[in-house]
Amino acid sequence: MDWIDALQEFRSRREPAVIVTLASVRGHAPRNGGAKMVVGATRLVGTVGGGNLEATAIERARAMLESGTAEPDLLTLRLTDKATAEYGVQCCGGEVTIMLEPAPVVPAVAIFGVGHVGLELARVLARHDLELTLIDSRAEMLDPARLGVPGAAGILSDAVARVRVIHAPFPEAALADLPPGTHALVMTHDHHEDLAVIDQTLRTPHLGSIGLIGSHSKWARFHRKLASLGHSDADLLRVTTPIGIPEVRGKQPAVIAVSVAARLLQLIEAAAPVAVASPEPSGPGGTAVPGRAPGRAPEPAPERAR
Repeated sequence: MDWIDALQEFRSRREPAVIVTLASVRGHAPRNGGAKMVVGATRLVGTVGGGNLEATAIERARAMLESGTAEPDLLTLRLTDKATAEYGVQCCGGEVTIMLEPAPVVPAVAIFGVGHVGLELARVLARHDLELTLIDSRAEMLDPARLGVPGAAGILSDAVARVRVIHAPFPEAALADLPPGTHALVMTHDHHEDLAVIDQTLRTPHLGSIGLIGSHSKWARFHRKLASLGHSDADLLRVTTPIGIPEVRGKQPAVIAVSVAARLLQLIEAAAPVAVASPEPSGPGGTAVPGRAPGRAPEPAPERAR
């Protein structure tokens, strides 16, 4: 398996990884410049030369995974018998610079309801590196003639996101198949469907943020009903409604979609690990060259009655 296939496999399994590349080689080294391997928390694919060089790179990569840093790092190692090394001496005589690039888990978003706003929101989010799931109880809303085909035609023709389309007569049934941390946006055509989806999202602990389109009066009705279904006040705080950026007050579907997408990107950034400084290299054999949780909107978005 080459490193590209390995990286794709890590991505499909939603496992973070670090790409380790011999960025430059001076003198003799076990591998030429450009050699790569992909390091995960418990497995790796490829090699950059073995010995202390590779063991040090793996240790640094796994420290990056553990800390959650999102920034790449450079590590320079001397391959001489005079360089004290933790994992054995390599006396090839050269010097290598290793680049370590984090490949984090891609954010996941699910849109429940692909009506006017949902379609515009899909149009915007499809241009981002996401796992994007579109769910609707109405098959006609998901027709390729309306949505387009990723990489081929229509509004999804130039999609960057990996798009999955699910026709579900009971949309809440799709929740079980969503990846951990998925941000759920609920905007179906039917308030009864919205309520059913919100009820089940609150019973699905592995989700990320939960957003519901609608007005304050709609949420007041939902709040009473959800409380009667056994949800606590703490549970209900998981739901943000109305959704979007408060300062964007237009009610046109495309305007709402831009507002919601902007707020969602804020939540994704907040949920991402904070980059931290790389650890100091272990031992004098190497020299490093240095290269928030989802929450509710601080202010409610303007009411958009439905």
